[in-house]
Amino acid sequence: MDRKLLLIIIDGVPYDNWRRYFGNLEGWVASGEARVWRIRSVLPSTSASCYASIHTGVSPQVHGVTSNETIFRVVEPDIFSEATKAGRRTGAVAHSFWSEFFNRAPFDPVRDIEYDEPQASPISHGRFHTMTGYGHDNQMTPCDADLFATLTMLYERHGIHYGMLHSCTLDSMGHRFGHDCTEMDKACFRLDGQLAPYVARWRSAGYEVVVTADHGQSVRGHHGGAGADQQDAALYYFGPAEGPASDEILDQLQLAPTILARLGVPVPASMGEEPFLR
Repeated sequence: MDRKLLLIIIDGVPYDNWRRYFGNLEGWVASGEARVWRIRSVLPSTSASCYASIHTGVSPQVHGVTSNETIFRVVEPDIFSEATKAGRRTGAVAHSFWSEFFNRAPFDPVRDIEYDEPQASPISHGRFHTMTGYGHDNQMTPCDADLFATLTMLYERHGIHYGMLHSCTLDSMGHRFGHDCTEMDKACFRLDGQLAPYVARWRSAGYEVVVTADHGQSVRGHHGGAGADQQDAALYYFGPAEGPASDEILDQLQLAPTILARLGVPVPASMGEEPFLR
């Protein structure tokens, strides 16, 4: 079995904004080329906590990443480690937290900002950024079009079976402007336009594609707590698998076992939730 899958995580986009402003993704849903569900994050709905849960399939209360300040190499099995152990090539284009959680910590920008270690690391091919100096007045986020191109380069150059991309642009803008504003309307529209040609390219290359967020965000630009505005995002799936009814709410902890199952990789016992694709 040589299935391939790409997971695209657009940080901090609440469910309603996905459904209103991502016209290309919604167009593929309308045409039947994609399916969409509501997905609910773990608690706390904090970025680092969600990153660790997405890939380990366990809650923050288990893996211990309870804030953006508790960053360490997690010990639970994760998508990268299990896929690599099964002989799959993996890649990641993301914030440096992902490298620290699933490869090595602390993050050394000279050593870890770019690496190709197919035999030595759970993440075979890594391209990371730190957003050093991030704050209200300067987002320090890379261009999303560049990130999409970098992920595409990884599979065209290295033949990865599983690739993950993470963008902080919309989360950063949400913290600055909130979500009920012209700035966010336009930002979602622009990202949708940058993403669309790459989704088509990835599908043509034989990849199943999942597009989602790590968590939602309130109209005041906050997340971390409970409630549909902070926890809920949309999940779009492009591929041949069958899934649940469209009104079913997915659990974020289902992502890791689902991805491993789609890759044909054994799911570790620590990932207790059932895959939602079959």
